[in-house]
Amino acid sequence: MTTSSKPPSPAARAHSFNAAAAQYAENRPSYPPALFDAIEDLAGHPLTGARVADIGAGTGIATALLHARGADVVAIEPGDGMAAQFRRTLPEVPLVRGNGNALPLADHSADFLTYAQAWHWTDPARSVPEALRVLRPGGALALWWNTSALDVPWIAEQSERIRIHFGIDRVVEQNGSGLRSALADPTGRLDFAHRRVRWSRQVPVDTHLANIGSHSAFLVHDEKSTTAFLTEERNHLRTVFPNGIVEEIYVVELVVALAP
Repeated sequence: MTTSSKPPSPAARAHSFNAAAAQYAENRPSYPPALFDAIEDLAGHPLTGARVADIGAGTGIATALLHARGADVVAIEPGDGMAAQFRRTLPEVPLVRGNGNALPLADHSADFLTYAQAWHWTDPARSVPEALRVLRPGGALALWWNTSALDVPWIAEQSERIRIHFGIDRVVEQNGSGLRSALADPTGRLDFAHRRVRWSRQVPVDTHLANIGSHSAFLVHDEKSTTAFLTEERNHLRTVFPNGIVEEIYVVELVVALAP
């Protein structure tokens, strides 16, 4: 049972990443090439040569892939720690401080706006109009999340242990259950198309633990309790993966909407 009597605020959870930016950059999963194929398919035009703003860019995991795809990309990031890590990782990519609720971008200036693991930190009542303001006609808003493949027994069991220990709040529920268009845009102004992309990676146990430990539910929790959980979780994983290599399996939930 979680030891916290009052769940941390969304703002506290959003800011928690700044102190763990290096851990985030080193251990979080990336995204498969098939995701970007799906984005281009749903958008109806390629990323190569497109003007792309990656919002809530964090340490630049998605930004680097968009840049490698040939996009003319600028990153938007509000957090000090994440921005500093981004600049160390991707010094050649422009970074502007800001967030999705008030984009520091000109009207109709982007072919794509992308949000990797970031849209749920915005207020759609503000971020939806901002997206429509910044996108050119026919431009695409692409939102995606790496979600755990809960049809895999060990992942489902771990997710339940995390739920019991840390508790569940609105953000975790949205990410864990798969994105729905109504959650992405409660205003109903956007018409989303939806794709799922399944993929996996193999990492050492310690990398996996550092990955899950970089999530906000862990970062805002009592350090002693979190350490105890991760120690016990290592024992569970050693039973499931006696060779010490964990196969993390993800389903990327992608939604794409076109600007009128």
